[in-house]
Amino acid sequence: MPLGDRALLVRYGTVLDAATNRAATELAARLLDAPPTGVLEIAPNLISVLVRYDPSETTYARLAAEIGLLANAQIPAPSTARHHSVPIFYGGTGGPDFEPVADQLGMTPEAFVSAHQADRLTVLAVGFAPGFVYCGLHAPALIIPRRSTVRAQVPAGSVLFAAGQTAIAATPIPTGWSVIGRTHMLNFDPDENPPTFMRAGDTVSLVSA
Repeated sequence: MPLGDRALLVRYGTVLDAATNRAATELAARLLDAPPTGVLEIAPNLISVLVRYDPSETTYARLAAEIGLLANAQIPAPSTARHHSVPIFYGGTGGPDFEPVADQLGMTPEAFVSAHQADRLTVLAVGFAPGFVYCGLHAPALIIPRRSTVRAQVPAGSVLFAAGQTAIAATPIPTGWSVIGRTHMLNFDPDENPPTFMRAGDTVSLVSA
């Protein structure tokens, strides 16, 4: 679908699940591997891919047709996925919602940590704020809603939990997610190029620090 006269959005659905996210991630990988003429930016999201382009070099119709061919290609998408081990300090002042989340799930804190670390997760998207990482999806037994109130700010390194996902804040942000811990692994360094090292499609293991 067009977004103004300089961008289009390829959306794979309206609900986040593993298959929808994988389709968006794979299309973004194909586009990044061989960008069509006129493309300026390719930004995968949880269930979609944003493509910005220069209208002096291409048109919406031409670009949509080229992306359609790539989206339906019967060849494996190129993969540069890497694995990351994220050390987490659970609870304490850096994780004020850790025990309330365990209680909400009917688990002891120790059982919640074990369940939280049980599965290798996928980086579903990077965005919302610089270096902010969405990781998922957790087992259905670990799904809880966002908080009913928003914290005005949590510090960089906060480990957030909601909606079947774990997120990692790389900068101070407001959030309605539960804050279950902190990590020293920050996915943002403005002095580096690129400034982030985790990308959609990477895998993540959560471990106790």
